[in-house]
Amino acid sequence: MSNAEFGNLINQHHSFLKQLALKLTKRGDDADDLIQETFYKAIKNQDKYRAGTNLKGWLYTIMKNTFINNYRKKKNQNTFVDDTENRYFINSGESAKTVDTDSLVDHEYIMRQVESIDKNYLEAFMMHYNGYKYEEIAEILEIPLGTVKSRIFLARKKMMDRLKDYRI
Repeated sequence: MSNAEFGNLINQHHSFLKQLALKLTKRGDDADDLIQETFYKAIKNQDKYRAGTNLKGWLYTIMKNTFINNYRKKKNQNTFVDDTENRYFINSGESAKTVDTDSLVDHEYIMRQVESIDKNYLEAFMMHYNGYKYEEIAEILEIPLGTVKSRIFLARKKMMDRLKDYRI
């Protein structure tokens, strides 16, 4: 199958992907970017698609994974976006302020302890920490609401156990 034929085939699922992208990103421009990146990855990895399999499911998986990867990148950038009319970017990593209380804490040790928690628990916890509601997390990760709540609870409990030396 040529790239053009494959492109036409995946383009038939554009409306489905648009709805999914809007659910994930909550913004039209971001949804369009996510769709474009999904199509790019699908065409780039056309050789991995097997004819006769569920193309819609394959595209859905690409989009979901792309969204999660982009979310993780943004989380690690420590960049805040001002949604006002001029859209200024403020990089929190370049702050000149020093906080004396932070000098008593070994950040590397804390991050190692946090990152040692099972990725399933940590992913749900970090999404909640970054402002996602339980329902949104359940929808994005495609897990039941009760599972989201228990993963966040267990992540908190594991962090408290591992960081008990730092608790006052």
